[in-house]
Amino acid sequence: MDLLINHFWELTITGLAIGAVYALVALGYTMVYGVLRLINFAHSEVFMWGSFAAVWALMAVGAGKASGLGLAGYLLVGFVAAMTVSALIAMLLERVAYRPLRKRNSPPLIALISAIGASFALSELMGLRDKPLGWFNLEHLRDYLGRPRENLPLPLQIETKAIFPVFNYDVTNIDLIVLLSAIVMMVILDQFIRRSRLGRGIRAVAMDPEAAALMGINRDRVIRLTFLIGGIMAGAAAMMYLLKIGVTRYNAGFILGVKAFTAAVLGGIGNIRGALLGGFVLGVAENYGSALFGSQWKDVVAFLLLVVILLFRPTGLLGESLGKARA
Repeated sequence: MDLLINHFWELTITGLAIGAVYALVALGYTMVYGVLRLINFAHSEVFMWGSFAAVWALMAVGAGKASGLGLAGYLLVGFVAAMTVSALIAMLLERVAYRPLRKRNSPPLIALISAIGASFALSELMGLRDKPLGWFNLEHLRDYLGRPRENLPLPLQIETKAIFPVFNYDVTNIDLIVLLSAIVMMVILDQFIRRSRLGRGIRAVAMDPEAAALMGINRDRVIRLTFLIGGIMAGAAAMMYLLKIGVTRYNAGFILGVKAFTAAVLGGIGNIRGALLGGFVLGVAENYGSALFGSQWKDVVAFLLLVVILLFRPTGLLGESLGKARA
């Protein structure tokens, strides 16, 4: 208890920062569920691939210790690389793993099995990236790409600086970069969904796919757009994760993906603002739980919180579906 009281603001702000990562990944889960009623368990690997893309892009441009405009340029490279690759992986996932099943009107359980299989395939493909693949041997790239089952560190070195105090905690530049980037992405997505024509199309398909089709909305196009947006958000989260954690690995998406899914359910699965709220609540609750019970209980606290919320409010904290969101 003393640790929680003495470090309350530090635990709160750092919890909000990691919660922002959970929230951005949770958006992919909640949007796909809102439109397709499908839990896309492979979304965690979309995040993981984005983290590797960011590291490789920064290595390619020779990123190292940086500040000022140089730092801004490297961050831009990292964000663009992660968001682009994650978006492409998400689109490929929809095309290969889900669209053929949707065309055959397969039951939801088959799509769920396909999602789990795609998750393992994407993870193991990254884990085997320096093994011989037919006639082309990637082993000569091992030193550049990193060994497959080991941590791959972020080459960008950012000196941590205190920006301003919040009571007894000095908010750092890393905290600000992560939180401000996440808030900007969240606001843009929220306004896009609520005010744009494409966003209204997504909400219409989520509410009633048949009625939306009668109104001339192309459901397949909406589904592709949903996966694209989810991939972009996961890529942004991947770069923020690297800034906070500093390393990635082939299975980095597993636990984080489960927590992001927990955040989506916590806020109300299918609800965009609920996913954001769930991510922040989960990140802060984890830190508080670590202070009270020890770091080994961090993951336990996160899932206990989910159980408690669902016992008293099964629809989550907000509970309003994507299709019913008001403009």
